[in-house]
Amino acid sequence: MAPNNNKNYNADELEAPAWLNDEFFTKVLLNFETDAKDLQLRKTELSPATLKGDHYASVMFRATVEYKCDGEVKTKRMIMKIMPSQEGHKKEMFEESTIFETEIGMYTKVIPRFEQILRDIGDDTVLKAPILFYELSPRKIIIFEDIVPLGYEVLRGRCVNNEEIKLAYLKLAKWHAISYKINFEEPEYFESYRQGLLTMPKIEENVFMSQAIDLLIQQVETMPRLQNYLPHLKSIRNKLFKGAINSFKEYQEARKANAYYVLCHGDFHNKNMMFKHDPSSGKLLDVMLLDYQLSYVGPMINDLIYSYYMLLDSEHREDFPQWMYFYFTHFKETLQKIGFEGPLPKLVDLHEQRTQQKYFELFLLITFLPAWMAFRDGDTGPDEIMSSDDTRKQIYARTDFLEELEKLLPKYLHLGYFEDD
Repeated sequence: MAPNNNKNYNADELEAPAWLNDEFFTKVLLNFETDAKDLQLRKTELSPATLKGDHYASVMFRATVEYKCDGEVKTKRMIMKIMPSQEGHKKEMFEESTIFETEIGMYTKVIPRFEQILRDIGDDTVLKAPILFYELSPRKIIIFEDIVPLGYEVLRGRCVNNEEIKLAYLKLAKWHAISYKINFEEPEYFESYRQGLLTMPKIEENVFMSQAIDLLIQQVETMPRLQNYLPHLKSIRNKLFKGAINSFKEYQEARKANAYYVLCHGDFHNKNMMFKHDPSSGKLLDVMLLDYQLSYVGPMINDLIYSYYMLLDSEHREDFPQWMYFYFTHFKETLQKIGFEGPLPKLVDLHEQRTQQKYFELFLLITFLPAWMAFRDGDTGPDEIMSSDDTRKQIYARTDFLEELEKLLPKYLHLGYFEDD
């Protein structure tokens, strides 16, 4: 397995582990070729599944497997997600987490139920790629069917456009509506889905997340135009990360009577989506949502706040009220179609709940946005940002980030986000 340009891939995906051998792939094939009387593996080709910056929590490989099943030659393309095993920051961050247990439960239990509820109302929306195999022992691994041959692709070299944003929010609205109804009627159903990104073990020890505001303050101190914001940034310095974590703990530990809680996707960004366009006309046909490792029950607004920075570009952020209205209209419409009998949520209350999660939103601006902008260039990946002080400092000096910061800090000031609690 030798990619053409190693710097474009995560270092731990340049060499596949030895146990990804013929014996293992034969076991995988037999898992879905259940009626096979004679199955012979012929050839396997492995390569990294994604580019640097596309993901972080797993080690991912693409496999093309040629085999003979009862005399017929077949080919299956697979995407494999494996728990990190190489010593280093990634392993330390995720080894005590339940991200694989979460995703297996999502693909085998939760999402099939969601899709069946949609089918019952005549809606053929697909919420997941086909899963081929999974196991938690002797190692944690999930294998999906590669949907690239079906015409899906990760966007490269550009941000999402209006139609792609609409379809992404439409699927999220349906997802949230179904989970809102289930959580209202059967709250115990989601009991296993407690661990989001900011409630994983040892998350408070993560230097990238805990010290981001210090690096931003250092950068702003060098910028005369932003000096007026230094007192405000310093005033939230000790509240920011803790406040963001509390947002993820809210449903379990400090539930609000009038808040809207759903099963959040937890990582709703454009690299966790694959888009399918008509090859002739370019018309958008579908978006496939991916990666449910960080799904958790929490405030509905959290996925929307996350998308504000991790899905939308600067121009589309200006239209966020429009996107929220589009999302909420379909959320409420889906609730009604699936027979929800409780009080219907109100958009004005959702806007108010956004303000209540102000520390989470400011945390994303200060921590995730500069990293996300660096990932888009392809030269910097999560490994470098997580492990290198110099790389973390450099992302705060990026022109594109500083331009966005100058645009957004006044908005948050005028909204009262820096006022004392």
